[in-house]
Amino acid sequence: MAKKATPKESKRVRSYLVLSAVAAAFVAIIVYGGIREISQTLIWAGLTFVISLVGIATLDLSIKDDKEDPNQPRLK
Repeated sequence: MAKKATPKESKRVRSYLVLSAVAAAFVAIIVYGGIREISQTLIWAGLTFVISLVGIATLDLSIKDDKEDPNQPRLK
């Protein structure tokens, strides 16, 4: 059985999707303004969404979560 996502994890996923959607919308506006063809605009927007989502998730995997108390000094 799959474990439930914590609220912090669900916020993180939602922010990835929003950032990717904003990037896709930006590219769609630029492409549609340039070529005025809806099919190619949707292709470019979809590619941008997928590539940015994979890129953001990959960057997130490269960061190690810090479990230490931020009020305590690291060096003693």
